[in-house]
Amino acid sequence: MKHESLFQDIINKKTPENIIYQDTIVTAFKDINPKAPVHILIVPNIFISSLNEINEKNKDILAHMFSIAIKIAKQKKISKEGYKIIVNCNKNGGQEINYLHMHLLGGKKLNSLY
Repeated sequence: MKHESLFQDIINKKTPENIIYQDTIVTAFKDINPKAPVHILIVPNIFISSLNEINEKNKDILAHMFSIAIKIAKQKKISKEGYKIIVNCNKNGGQEINYLHMHLLGGKKLNSLY
């Protein structure tokens, strides 16, 4: 299975991953390889390969992704102590899955690097 289709399967509820939040624009779910006690991925429901594909037509998706990350941080009670939001772009930027996604990490003191 290609990584891109894995995210689509989660969005379409074809796999058993634990969806934390879903609306018509984004889906948020637990990372299967967490780097922190709270590690949630937030993905757009439409395929966008990376940050480089953001344009005038779809730029509002990023704002919504951040808004949902903040909402989840509050629900998970990590907003007061602090959290990290990371978006990697392409291979050298650390993007392992060819599908735009945002990492929300928290629940412990995090290093300055991911």
